[in-house]
Amino acid sequence: MSLSLRIFIIYMLFVALCSYFVLRTVMEEIRPGVRQTTEETLVDTANLLAEFLREPMLNKQINNDFYADIFRAYGQRTPNANIWGVNKFAVNHRIYVTDSKGIVLLDSKNIAVGQDYSRWNDVYLTLQGKYGARSSHEVEGDERTSIMYVAAPIKHGDDIIGVVSVAKPNRSVQPFIDRTQQRLGLLAGGLILLGLLSGAVFSWWLSRELRKLREYAVNVSQGARASIPQGRIASGELRQLAQALESMRTELDGKAYIERYVQTLAHELKSPLAGIRAAAELLQTPLLQAPENQQQRQRFISNIDSESLRLQHLIERLLNLALVEQQQSLHDPQLVDLNALCDELISNHMARIAQQSLQIHKDYAPAAWVTGEMFLLRQAINNLLENALDFTPQGGIIRLQTLRQGDSLQLSICNQGEPIPEFAFARLTERFFSLPRPQTGKKSTGLGLNFVQEVMTLHKGELSIVNLASISPAVPQAGVQVVLSFTAP
Repeated sequence: MSLSLRIFIIYMLFVALCSYFVLRTVMEEIRPGVRQTTEETLVDTANLLAEFLREPMLNKQINNDFYADIFRAYGQRTPNANIWGVNKFAVNHRIYVTDSKGIVLLDSKNIAVGQDYSRWNDVYLTLQGKYGARSSHEVEGDERTSIMYVAAPIKHGDDIIGVVSVAKPNRSVQPFIDRTQQRLGLLAGGLILLGLLSGAVFSWWLSRELRKLREYAVNVSQGARASIPQGRIASGELRQLAQALESMRTELDGKAYIERYVQTLAHELKSPLAGIRAAAELLQTPLLQAPENQQQRQRFISNIDSESLRLQHLIERLLNLALVEQQQSLHDPQLVDLNALCDELISNHMARIAQQSLQIHKDYAPAAWVTGEMFLLRQAINNLLENALDFTPQGGIIRLQTLRQGDSLQLSICNQGEPIPEFAFARLTERFFSLPRPQTGKKSTGLGLNFVQEVMTLHKGELSIVNLASISPAVPQAGVQVVLSFTAP
């Protein structure tokens, strides 16, 4: 299981549990909160009625039909009120009045007149000078039929001469409770969904950042080119970690690279140095000092010169290869015209082309532009052109072609030389591997194609080498084709 998935699961569980407990607590508090507010309103109403009914109670007028008609008319009113989306079509308060003994004198429902209510808590506690309230059920055991009663004393001085009690069914406030719970549930669901979405986005973002670092570390461990351009890693801490990894990789690669190249260079320098030393020792022998041995002396001097030149080429190629292998990305990318570059390189080799009586055939596509580093592309194409000159026989033909195929631009160099042996294809771009030149039988440094391969990798292109006979079997030994494929800008 990935780290981002584990973080998301933990985050999701945390949000779910917190949301559940908070929502459950809030839902459970809505009902008692509404009922407490209702009870507070009933207290105010009961005390207002107590003051209103004090004079009728003192004057024994409470049994007058006048008050009974008022209470009856109140019970029949239709408010037709829309309260925050809840329609109210009838009043729900029930009001009854008792004397100082708890006998009901007046009832807005006209269902308890003459009954003894002194045993009910609302009346009983109020007659004792306490706060009187009770909750009863119209249907025993059915919470939905509960009715809240709140009483207030009717006083004359310090004497309690009666009790007025106001009742309200809880079902009348249930629509407000249901509406609040529904809206709260929708809001909570939206918040939970938003929280989970935020967690998913955060997990995706963190996973993307960590994936970049992981891919970078894997590429480095596999020896591939890897760089972290500025801006790819968004967070400060991860960017610092990426920079630390980059610095560590650079230090380790630099030490390993130097060690490997010192060993390689020492190994490759042995052969030409041994040839130079042997030729120099022979030149110092008395036998070769005689005038009649002038031809042998000249041959040994030529060996020293050729081996020295070989050393120079080897060192130059190694330096160029080290440059491109250490480079992680293009330093100075610009638009390069491959047609013009090929013409320039051909012009540089015109003396050799004329000496070998070679023919150069060109077939250029218009606007053969690629994005790359001019220096590296010049070196790479020059290496291919030198190989073509080495392997093309006297009077042969070298063909250069630029061809656009969709988003790809290809540079093809073909020579009329011997086909490449099958066993050599797998090693053509291997460092220090080289085939003997047909004219001299000598091998090159074996770094040219390796350099070209590195340059194409840096330019996100491809190098391919085929025998033309494999493309056109009817024309055996037609030569070799090298193709550089670029992504067109």
